Amino acid sequence: MGRGKIVIRRIDNSTSRQVTFSKRRNGLLKKAKELSILCDAEVGVMIFSSTGKLYDFTSTSMKSVIERYKKLKEEQSRLTTPTSEVMFWQTEAASLRQQLHYLQESHKKLLGEELSGLSANDLQNLENQLEMSLKGIRMRKDQIFTDEINELNRKRSLIQQENIELNKKVDLARQENAELQKKAYGTEGVNKGSRSSQGLLKYDLHAPFSLQLSQPQPQKNETIAKAMKSGLQLH
Repeated sequence: MGRGKIVIRRIDNSTSRQVTFSKRRNGLLKKAKELSILCDAEVGVMIFSSTGKLYDFTSTSMKSVIERYKKLKEEQSRLTTPTSEVMFWQTEAASLRQQLHYLQESHKKLLGEELSGLSANDLQNLENQLEMSLKGIRMRKDQIFTDEINELNRKRSLIQQENIELNKKVDLARQENAELQKKAYGTEGVNKGSRSSQGLLKYDLHAPFSLQLSQPQPQKNETIAKAMKSGLQLH
């Protein structure tokens, strides 16, 4: 079953009231801190217990939050007529123009332009600022290179592992091929083939040889001539 709805009213029991105060106070301060971090908001919370004890949280400083609150309340109170609202926005526009001019001047100084009006201390501060910026840029660059090297090493390890797995598969395929050959030809046929191949190796098939015609013997030639002569006389 779900949690029952709590009636919002004063808790009569002092112990229960103190426990509830502690829990909800901590939850409220936690939510204020999360709001300031997640939303980049300037938050200030002040809590006074029934005994007069103060609990507070601020993202910057309580004094700056209170001064900002008072300033905005005064501006809102002045913005009751159209004329006062126009004056307010004219003041805001002038302030923004001044800030823009300051940023443009600072940008030119960072680029090394319009430095004639700066003193030695100003130039030293500008140099320190540039060195800090360069240090941050180099650190970020080194971090990027380090991440890329780590990624390449990881890919190399994966490729080496894949190469090892492929070599294992090749060795397994060779073993299976040898087993299939043994089953197809048999052990005896393989042994006979090896012995016959060893016997053939005794004769040098590539040795040079020559053919010569033998001369006919004289006695055989005379016998053939007499036989041919007798055959002619019978005719």
